[in-house]
Amino acid sequence: MDVPLTRNFCIIAHVDHGKTTLSDRLLEYTNTVQQRVMTDQHLDSMDLEKERGITIKSHPVTMHYPAKDGKTYKLNLMDTPGHVDFSYEVSRSLAACEGAVLLIDAAQGVEAQTVANAHLAFSQHLKIIPVINKIDLPSANLELCMKQLEDILTIPAEEAILASGKSGIGIQDILEAVIARVPPPRWADYPQTRTLVFDSLYDAYRGVIAYSRVFSGAVKAGDIMQLMSTGQKSEVKEVGVFTPKMVKTDVLSAGDVGYIVSNIKDTADIKTGDTITLARQPAGDMLPGYKEVRPMVFCGLYPLESSDYEKLKAALGRLRLNDSAFVYSSESSVALGFGFRCGFLGLLHMEITQERIRREHDVDIISTYPSVVYHVVKHNGEVMEVDNPINLPDPGTFIEIREPTIKAAIHIPNDCMGDILSIIMEKRGVCEHTDTLDANRVMLTCILPLNEILVDFNDRLKSITHGYGSMDYELGEYRASDLVKMDIMINGDPVDAFASIVHREKAEGKGRELCEKLAEIIPPQMFKVAIQAAIGGKIIARDNVREMRKDVTAKCYGGDISRKRKLLDKQKEGKKKMKQIGRVSIPPDAFIQVLKN
Repeated sequence: MDVPLTRNFCIIAHVDHGKTTLSDRLLEYTNTVQQRVMTDQHLDSMDLEKERGITIKSHPVTMHYPAKDGKTYKLNLMDTPGHVDFSYEVSRSLAACEGAVLLIDAAQGVEAQTVANAHLAFSQHLKIIPVINKIDLPSANLELCMKQLEDILTIPAEEAILASGKSGIGIQDILEAVIARVPPPRWADYPQTRTLVFDSLYDAYRGVIAYSRVFSGAVKAGDIMQLMSTGQKSEVKEVGVFTPKMVKTDVLSAGDVGYIVSNIKDTADIKTGDTITLARQPAGDMLPGYKEVRPMVFCGLYPLESSDYEKLKAALGRLRLNDSAFVYSSESSVALGFGFRCGFLGLLHMEITQERIRREHDVDIISTYPSVVYHVVKHNGEVMEVDNPINLPDPGTFIEIREPTIKAAIHIPNDCMGDILSIIMEKRGVCEHTDTLDANRVMLTCILPLNEILVDFNDRLKSITHGYGSMDYELGEYRASDLVKMDIMINGDPVDAFASIVHREKAEGKGRELCEKLAEIIPPQMFKVAIQAAIGGKIIARDNVREMRKDVTAKCYGGDISRKRKLLDKQKEGKKKMKQIGRVSIPPDAFIQVLKN
């Protein structure tokens, strides 16, 4: 099929605005998937995606559609995630398209991620087709959606298509709009073959499979391909398209989206954003790839069984191939043994990655408390990056610690404003200004320390707003703050797994909470064991592990009381001596329970 009859587009929207359901209807309407094998959220292939009702990975699919003008068009669709932690997936999908269908929930209107994804599409110069979805809901407010479309996104309201992914309203209008408004594939007239790798995965039998969009030329089995970033050459074994299962084809031509199987067996050899060309006639210029993504949240991942270390290492390598926003490096801990320091885009990204390691690779892991990357300014002006509290230098060797901040756009109902502002203050944030979106909703623009929103901010936002609040954020600047390293000591020995960097004002509360939790979980010991939270040499919180007492007077029947006292005094002396030379054995599951909480 020639290039003018090909269209590449993706579906972008806020979380739960109906992207995957609309994709299901498009697959049905074009007969890409037969009705008898059709399932809900058909493109969400991961168990995790179906369980949580969210899209984690972008899913490409090729459809054929006979249009009203009598021609049959090839439509390459990408269903994308909506959650802020997976915005990198969205930007990668946009780079492989010429147009985007922007979904807006008719009941909820324009939300935080709708705005963020629309700006991503604008910056890539894509043609946007606005679609107001779920128009069959009783609470649908089309007039408000049209107004927000013009006021917030500056898109003319008359361009909007009314649809419902659930009942199939407006599906044909969307397909016709894609053909009429989305331009044919760009850069197709470039003389050499150029293919963009937008994703990849590892197959145990076939090695590395590259998901790619062909911009110019053609790729077929038997060609010798070349990776432009490294110059590595390998033979192409198979090419094909997604329908949505992988289907082998003879050739991938300009404008096609498909997969390439080659001789590459090592996950580290192929990089997302790389350009594939042919070795016999290599291209001179690479395609514009993706800007290098910087992880914002770090934590340590350790195997529960030390014998699973190599298995965990292999699992991380394969996940890294399939998720280029994820990074890792090896580290070791006195308490937990050998493991890896891993970087993620956010907390949901971290949670999903850990769950994928457990399910897809069958490795039991525990993770340390999440932290962010701090900048430590030394006396000589040198700036040092610290992502692990253990690596923080002594207080006398640096001038200040700077922490990362985020600029957040928080959409909430009017009546929740007071409660949300008090949480923002509690989290050391500042609300810069508020914008009224409509009669019922406002948008708060806030600056917050990234470290403060890591654990429970999103959950609390959702519970206070009864699910109607939404947040989008981007990384802001680094700001100096009064931060300190808090150590947890058990019987005088610091435990590196529990070290954290906290704000001085909050250190005492967090220290007391952690000491109490540990005192509950660590099993009783033969002698009194102190659990202490300390900043430098100063103890700020303390609790004791329960003492186990052996009944030394059990065999002492009757007689003088001094016999019992003598035995008890002997026991007391023994415990004193034991305390001086004894070591506390903390079972691994104690660490797991504390770190899980």
